[in-house]
Amino acid sequence: MIGRSALIFPRMSTHTDLAAFWMPFTANRYFKQHPLVVTGAEGAYFIQADGRRLFDCLSGLWCTPLGHGRPEIVAAVRAQVAELDFAPTFQVGHPKVFELAARIAQCAPAGLDRVFFTNSGSEAVDSGLKIALAYHHARGEASRVRIIGRERAYHGVGIGGISAGGIAANRRVFGALSAPFVDHLPHTHDAAQMRFSRGQPAWGAHLADALERLVALHDASTIAAVIVEPMQGSTGVIVPPVGYLERLREICTRHGILLIFDEVITGFGRLGANFAAQCLGVIPDIIVFAKAATNGVIPLGGAIVDRRIYDTLMRGPEQAIEFLHGYTYSGHPIACAAGLATLDVLAGENLVGRAAQLARVLEDAVHSLRDEPHVNDIRNFGLAAAVELRPREGQPGARGREVFERGVAAGLLLRFTADTIAMAPPFISSEEEIVNMAESLRGVLRRIA
Repeated sequence: MIGRSALIFPRMSTHTDLAAFWMPFTANRYFKQHPLVVTGAEGAYFIQADGRRLFDCLSGLWCTPLGHGRPEIVAAVRAQVAELDFAPTFQVGHPKVFELAARIAQCAPAGLDRVFFTNSGSEAVDSGLKIALAYHHARGEASRVRIIGRERAYHGVGIGGISAGGIAANRRVFGALSAPFVDHLPHTHDAAQMRFSRGQPAWGAHLADALERLVALHDASTIAAVIVEPMQGSTGVIVPPVGYLERLREICTRHGILLIFDEVITGFGRLGANFAAQCLGVIPDIIVFAKAATNGVIPLGGAIVDRRIYDTLMRGPEQAIEFLHGYTYSGHPIACAAGLATLDVLAGENLVGRAAQLARVLEDAVHSLRDEPHVNDIRNFGLAAAVELRPREGQPGARGREVFERGVAAGLLLRFTADTIAMAPPFISSEEEIVNMAESLRGVLRRIA
């Protein structure tokens, strides 16, 4: 661990009071003794108060693939604030919410063409799970109430998402709030079989057969949906084995279980296709999305739903509310304006194709770190990668934090989860910037104990 953070992080103004803000997913006491504050952002870089630039190695939190300060999104947001700053979507509509829903449906796999808007990935997950339950209820199978998640999964912080999620630390304190009818598949990472895999590991398709065991245990008539991240991002870029998701799809179809893809991280180009479903050739019944939908400028999430699910819920009296769910800010006009501008930039600059090209550069760059000190594994998929470090004896997470702090000194804003360093650079990055990111990380790894 670095001794004096003042050598790394520029001091904040003595007039800035850090006490009031309770920071999310942050060691608050540590941060307030070692503050890292950014005051601006431009392109693929954050800017600190003293002008030093940090390469945005994770596209914010997986959410700014177009880079920061995009003038097209700035202009769209400004114009929308002046024209219509808020409109409810309960019994009222506004033009951009319908336009954005249609544009997202056009980007999605065929058949998934109904879009329900939320304000975050957590809300998107909970909405997707509620849609699944409502669908089965509407078709006369109200006994289908069980949700199957997966170990090491991160599905946000709503009650449904925590319940289906599989990161123990996120669940431990809140077990009393967890939904009761939830079970979990095993995760798909086996270091002995997969270390240093490039892209999808060849081993592991059979792990999907664990779903058959859960069906036998609970009976298919009780299971509403299986929810998985096509690529598990928050737990350290866990990549699906070849054939694994195809097998899950087949089992779900055979037993009448809905398959939900949590594409909050992978949606809108991260894997070199609009959605991971298209990249992998596996089409779920529901896709939940957020993050890159507005390039991180304004919170927006949602669920993209297969037409048959929507049509099933549209039965009954025409004046009746078909789905008793929603949020005050669902389809907020400013979020929709930002979303439309984001889709325009993605299409106009072919940035999804650009992400696919840069993925090869990132793969070669990160795998060149294989023999560096402390490296235990390297994984990559699309424009995302992780370097897993061997933990220090009795100090899990300490090495990851030191890499993060030394990375800041080297001009990198990395993401660390315990001792795993994740990278998902913006689609606008140059090849040179991605190579330099890996080389800077190499230098950091050689300086840590």
